[in-house]
Amino acid sequence: MRAVCPTHLLSLLLGCLLLLGLPLSPGAAHAQADPIASALALANASLQVQARGRTLIARQADQPMIPASTMKLVTALAAIDRWGLDHRFATRFYRAADGRLWVRGGGDPYLVSEELTAIASALRQAGLRTVTGIGLDDSLFPPVDGISGRSAGGNPYNAPVTALAANFNTVNLAVAGGAVRSAEAQTPLTATARRIGQGLAQGNHRVHLQHRDNALRHFGELLGDKLQAASIAVGSGEVQIGRIPAGAELIYTHRNSRTLEPILGDMLKYSTNFVANSLFLMFGEHNGQSSLAAAQRWTEDWARRRFGWQNFRIEDGAGLSRGNRLSARQLIELLEAFAPYRGLLAEQAGDPAVRAKTGTLTGVSTYAGYVRRGNDWVPFALLINQAVDGGLRQRVASALAHSPSLGRY
Repeated sequence: MRAVCPTHLLSLLLGCLLLLGLPLSPGAAHAQADPIASALALANASLQVQARGRTLIARQADQPMIPASTMKLVTALAAIDRWGLDHRFATRFYRAADGRLWVRGGGDPYLVSEELTAIASALRQAGLRTVTGIGLDDSLFPPVDGISGRSAGGNPYNAPVTALAANFNTVNLAVAGGAVRSAEAQTPLTATARRIGQGLAQGNHRVHLQHRDNALRHFGELLGDKLQAASIAVGSGEVQIGRIPAGAELIYTHRNSRTLEPILGDMLKYSTNFVANSLFLMFGEHNGQSSLAAAQRWTEDWARRRFGWQNFRIEDGAGLSRGNRLSARQLIELLEAFAPYRGLLAEQAGDPAVRAKTGTLTGVSTYAGYVRRGNDWVPFALLINQAVDGGLRQRVASALAHSPSLGRY
C-alpha cells in the first residue's frame, strides 16, 4: 500500500468534513485558511524557500515541473550574463546602388514608434534626402511565425517574433463607423494595419500582426511614413524583403535609446512574450543567423555551465511551451544568482514585501522571486501544475513574508 503524505491526508480529511456538512475543528479550520499548508497539500505542486543557504521549506523541490512564465527569469539572467545591463541593441541601415534603403534587423525587441522617429531624424542628419524604396533583411531569425507554445489567437502576447519589428509586432487601432484609425498619435496608420482593422468590431483594439509577412510590411510602411515626416522622400512601390545586396553601403547604425536593464524590467513586469523570445532567439546567433534549435542549445548549455543543472528542459524563452521543465530547487539556484538584480522584479500588488514573477498556463500556476523576512530578501519558488485558485500563489508569498515562523512546515 502506498504511503499517504500527511498533508494529503489532511486535505482529504478537510474535504470529507465539508462534504458531510460537519463543522471543522479550530485546528483544521486554521490549516484550511493557511495558504502555505494549502499549497503543500496539492498533489502536483512544489515549493522551496531558502534563506542564507538554509532550506526553510522543501516540498517536491527536485521534481521537474512546467514553469510557465517564470522561465523569463532564466531568460533575463542569461541575457545579463551574455550582454550586460548596459547593452544597447543595434539596427543597421544601408544604401544600395539603386538608391534603396535597406535595414538589417539585429533582433532589437524595442523598436517602438518613438525609436523609429529618432532613426528617421538621424538618417536625415547623416545626409539622406531621398530613397527609391525600402528593403528589409530579417534573416537573423528563422522565417517562421511560431515558437513553441505560441497560439494563433489575436492576443498581443501571441505576436510573431521577427528580427525587425515595430511596437512588438502589434498595432493599436480604433474602429468606428467602418473607419479604421491608429489609436496612437506617434504611430501613423499603415496599409497593413488598416487591412487588419477592417476585420475588427467597433471599438479600440490592440492586436498582433498575425504572421511574418504582415509584421515586416508594417515595419517598412511605418518606417517610410517616419522618413517622409523627417523630409526624406520615399519612392513608391512595395516594401522589398530579402538579403541586403552585395556592395550596399552602411550609412547608419542605430543603438536603441534603452539599455538592456529597462527592457528586462518591462519584460518581467508585463510578462512580454515577444521580448523574451526575441532575446531567446538572439542567444542562438552565429555568423549572423539563429534558429530555435540553436537558441535552445545555447540556453541549456549556459544553464549547465552556470549551475550544473541536469534533468531540465528549455524550449522557449517566454515559458509558453508546455515542454519546458524546471524544478523549484533549480529556480532557487537561479534566484540566488539573480539577487543583485532583484529590483527588476515588480512588487506584488498590495504587498511590497514580495517581489516575484508569475507564470500562468491552463492548469499551471507558478510564482518565483523574493519575500522580505526581517532584513533579508529570501528566494522562493512555487510551481503548481494543476488547476487552483489563481490568487493562491500571491497568498502563499505573502504568508512566506509575514508568518512569524516557517519551521512548522
